[in-house]
Amino acid sequence: MTASIRSLAADLRQGKTSAVELTQEYLQRIAQFDDQLNSYITLAPDRALTQAQAADERIANGDASLLCGIPIAHKDLFCTRNLATTCASKMLANFVSPYNATVVERIDASGAVTLGKTNLDEFAMGSSNENSFFGVVKNPWDLNCVPGGSSGGSAAAVAAELCVAATGTDTGGSIRQPAAFCGITGLKPTYGRVSRLGMVAYASSLDQGGVMAKSADDCAILLEAMAGFDPKDSTSSDHATTHYSEQLNESIAGLRIGIPRQYFNEQLDPKMTALLQTALVELEKLGAQLIDIDLQQTALAIPAYYIIAPAEASTNLSRYDGVRYGYRCENPTDLQDLYVRSRSEAFGEEVQRRILVGTYSLSSGYYDAYYGQAQRARRLIAEDFAKAFSQVDIIASPTTPGPAFGLDSKTQDPVAMYLEDIYTLAVNLAGLPGLSMPAGFYDHRPVGLQLIGNHFDEATLLRTAHQFQQTTDWHIRRPSLISGGKA
Repeated sequence: MTASIRSLAADLRQGKTSAVELTQEYLQRIAQFDDQLNSYITLAPDRALTQAQAADERIANGDASLLCGIPIAHKDLFCTRNLATTCASKMLANFVSPYNATVVERIDASGAVTLGKTNLDEFAMGSSNENSFFGVVKNPWDLNCVPGGSSGGSAAAVAAELCVAATGTDTGGSIRQPAAFCGITGLKPTYGRVSRLGMVAYASSLDQGGVMAKSADDCAILLEAMAGFDPKDSTSSDHATTHYSEQLNESIAGLRIGIPRQYFNEQLDPKMTALLQTALVELEKLGAQLIDIDLQQTALAIPAYYIIAPAEASTNLSRYDGVRYGYRCENPTDLQDLYVRSRSEAFGEEVQRRILVGTYSLSSGYYDAYYGQAQRARRLIAEDFAKAFSQVDIIASPTTPGPAFGLDSKTQDPVAMYLEDIYTLAVNLAGLPGLSMPAGFYDHRPVGLQLIGNHFDEATLLRTAHQFQQTTDWHIRRPSLISGGKA
């Protein structure tokens, strides 16, 4: 298939296919391939076909956006009215939301068709999509490897063409890392660019909804539908949005791209270094200027993140107590037993670990030593980026230390798992936009180049990625699983 949003939209308008036919085709592909991947938690075929019929009517009446009739999927962290929103947790396995997240509402308004809800690490806590109550997700490029996390289900579904595009969320790299592992394009916008209303919270000062698709062009189209101020979300920014898809063809000649010495050093796998340097040469050929820069506070990112994020998680997840909604243990002996057993039985190991770390760091006598120090480190990281952006327009870095790793290879070593996010965490701590685009293959597994922008400058990231994708074909390559072979 390998069809873009633009090409599918053209086919729909020219009558070469209908939204109903297109939706049926994607539902058939899910039935054919997803048993191997487990990328979806919930499918919504009746809902999808109803939306497709409405899309066909809008197209016939000439009242249709580019997204109208396009089959997409939502990460199962976005609330969807009358459809399960599980967060891949036993705690919410039977929860059906009574309302739509703002992101869902806006994409529905565009006329897009929602095929279903994609798998993720439980409550978005993880880097491999092995922490889901509904089972691990597998990478369509290699079924023995992880797809990345926490938006691994969305990444795998897009890569295997089980949807055209998908939403994701990114707290510390959860869009960009799986996008790199699965050979697709993923954009985490500036904090506040996309409404968080109805996006179940993990770490409120870090979480941001974003987009995952084959190309920067597709990401730009989807972002246009999602982005913008939401008066119902106190963290939403009223900074003006732009027509991202209309700026993609502008030249990047003269663009100053910062290359952090702390990211491209002897600690990075030499083969990864070579692949990414080749990608950077392509950007130079397009007229960009590469400038060496320093991000001296890089080493603070992991320790700061893994204090701040668990602290906020312990607060956000305190609402799941077995009393109001969600899982409740059977036959509790008293209120204390209800709390303890409901949470112990319903939360997975990684979620429990982060709650414990977060509660400890916020406790009396430890707050200043841990959480307060982490927030001071966060400020230093933000100042580091601000200094860099006085010298360059965007920053380029690896998205991940290497390609997708093997299933169950890091589940017993949480620290090794956390280090997978070493290049992405700082972007969230500073509230900046970040994009990962396919940049080559490492032993038949995709790798990504990360582009980091200044606040609210998603347009430059998308334009740079789009120009790169006009001269390379990494983003249109597809795993053999799609043609019926083994990945």
